[in-house]
Amino acid sequence: MNLTRPRLRRRTAAALVALAATTAVAVGAGASRADTAAPQTRQIASSVLGTDYRITLTALRSTEDEYAASVRLQVFTRADGTWKESDRVTVGDVDGWFWYPLTGRGAVCRFSTAGTEPAPLTVSLLLTPSLGCSEPTHYVVKQGRVYAG
Repeated sequence: MNLTRPRLRRRTAAALVALAATTAVAVGAGASRADTAAPQTRQIASSVLGTDYRITLTALRSTEDEYAASVRLQVFTRADGTWKESDRVTVGDVDGWFWYPLTGRGAVCRFSTAGTEPAPLTVSLLLTPSLGCSEPTHYVVKQGRVYAG
């Protein structure tokens, strides 16, 4: 019986150490998320229009509300063989979208572009599975700049 108690104590102590380490990591991860300045991002759509423009839609997770997100539309132009950002706009309101629908299946309802100058651009994104898609937002890309269409 004396042999069992030391083994039980060691196993219990090892389990408590593992639990404490897991809890510290989880608490530390939550604390560091609030302290970081850069939000979590995920590119949700991209299109290249010939050699003139590359257009991307990126979801940016809110640093204030883990369920909220913003959507950034960026235009890149080719300069010296590399893509350089020429303009960016926020689609909708800042933190006006939900992170999980934006980063899940079917997030992009409509993302249409055309390789003309000016280039028309239409964006519609999933609000939630039950609400469906947002109304289309229209833009025009002219000389690397984004304008409301």
